[in-house]
Amino acid sequence: MELPPVGQHPQSCTGPQLGTWRLQSFTTEDMATGQKTDMFGAHPSGYLSYGPDCRMCAILVKEGRKAPHNLIPTDAERIDLYGGFIAYAGTYSIEGDKVSHHIDASWNQAWTGTTQVRQFRIDGNALHIRTLPAKDPMTGNETSAVLVWIKVE
Repeated sequence: MELPPVGQHPQSCTGPQLGTWRLQSFTTEDMATGQKTDMFGAHPSGYLSYGPDCRMCAILVKEGRKAPHNLIPTDAERIDLYGGFIAYAGTYSIEGDKVSHHIDASWNQAWTGTTQVRQFRIDGNALHIRTLPAKDPMTGNETSAVLVWIKVE
């Protein structure tokens, strides 16, 4: 059996984060005003998966997102669709109560190649994630988001 080159050894992750989680809520708080917003509506959808190979992927979809009138969306429909969608994938690492998402591919190319650090805690079948204060990629305002995910059984 041939070993992979140095630095490319397969990693393995363990812990209660493993598996697939369904998005229950996505609330942002504007750091300047304290105003809270259900960024993707009261009932967003989406999934977050953490694998034992230390890979992760996330997709978040705004409630009530409308399909384009035709297979090929108009420019206005494309803008609307983009504004109601977040998706990225990469690897992850955990240190204490922080999970770092090391992003390899993203709906917003500005995130590709970055590390997004989040605070997290698991309470029963719920995963609570809070983003550190940062410029929101949807609004440009300094915000922190709280996302609640429910374990898919």
